Amino acid sequence: MAGDRAVQHNLEAAWPADLPAGDERKLLAAGHGLLRADATGAGRAKWPSVFGDPHRALAPAFATARFRIQAAIARRDKSPDTAVVHLVWAGMDRGGTFTDLRVTDWFFTRTSKKGAATWTAQPRT
Repeated sequence: MAGDRAVQHNLEAAWPADLPAGDERKLLAAGHGLLRADATGAGRAKWPSVFGDPHRALAPAFATARFRIQAAIARRDKSPDTAVVHLVWAGMDRGGTFTDLRVTDWFFTRTSKKGAATWTAQPRT
């Protein structure tokens, strides 16, 4: 989608990359999954520390078929051990209203266990 490429380009131009490529890939994958889980309800059980009780019934705000991520970047946030995944997305809500260029940020902290770094999603406050 040409419009999505333009949004991606603008994000990258406004906020230059500052993470190692491997960390950025991991963070983007997690950010995509978190946003999809948050918006559609699919996959929330994977992040109980973010979404709480996975057995609690919660109607999704967006249908999976009417949801797409338009652009995303992962960047440092204040320190080398914190990062933010900035996502721009589009979706049609349960009421039938379609909106694009929605923005969501997910924050992560890095922890190390036995020499391996892990990025952990932070609950929204």
